Amino acid sequence: MAALRRCCSSVAAAAVKSKGTRWERLWDSRAGVWCRSLLNDYKEACREIFVGAYERPLKASLYAALLGGTYACCYTNPDETSFQARILETSNQLALLSPWIRSGTSDGHVQSLAKLRNEGRLRHISLGIISLAYEADYDPESSLYEARCSALYVPWAQLRERVLDVGFAGRWWVLKKKMENYDINEEEFKYLPPVLLATAPPTVQETERNERLHQESLKALVIEGEE
Repeated sequence: MAALRRCCSSVAAAAVKSKGTRWERLWDSRAGVWCRSLLNDYKEACREIFVGAYERPLKASLYAALLGGTYACCYTNPDETSFQARILETSNQLALLSPWIRSGTSDGHVQSLAKLRNEGRLRHISLGIISLAYEADYDPESSLYEARCSALYVPWAQLRERVLDVGFAGRWWVLKKKMENYDINEEEFKYLPPVLLATAPPTVQETERNERLHQESLKALVIEGEE
């Protein structure tokens, strides 16, 4: 039994020694030296970042705000699906109004976007923090020669002329601008006299005066008897 125990212990010691030796060989190899140097570089870089942030908090706060703002813009960058959904939403909003009430500017812009969408000529490109919606000449599934020939593609220099909307911070700003006062028909006020067209909103003093007169008109009428 004693001989068996000594044999097992010697085998276990040899195994431990061999493992330790293999680990030491791996630690001293080129890959181990490269990994250690890489970890040390990252360690020094992190230490310099924290030390620099402690010594210059204003500069570190500015960098952190820029990084956070860039990440927020990338995260809220609208995609093509959101643009098409916004077109359908605004189209439904205008459809609920009478043609005599809705704005011609809003209706014309939304109808043109809906027409391009139905024809498959609406394109979307993401630039990271912003997105662009632009007009194409043909549907991507079209089999026409003009649509398939690479020599007839629209050059990038003309992209600025074809841009329809700009998406930023989760909104499409051109469509939002066009939908302002979408329930006001500008044509109704087209033939008004110049005096009425040039009217300005009342000032604070005029508003207070009108409210005071309105309150006085609600008071009970007192009739004084003749003496």
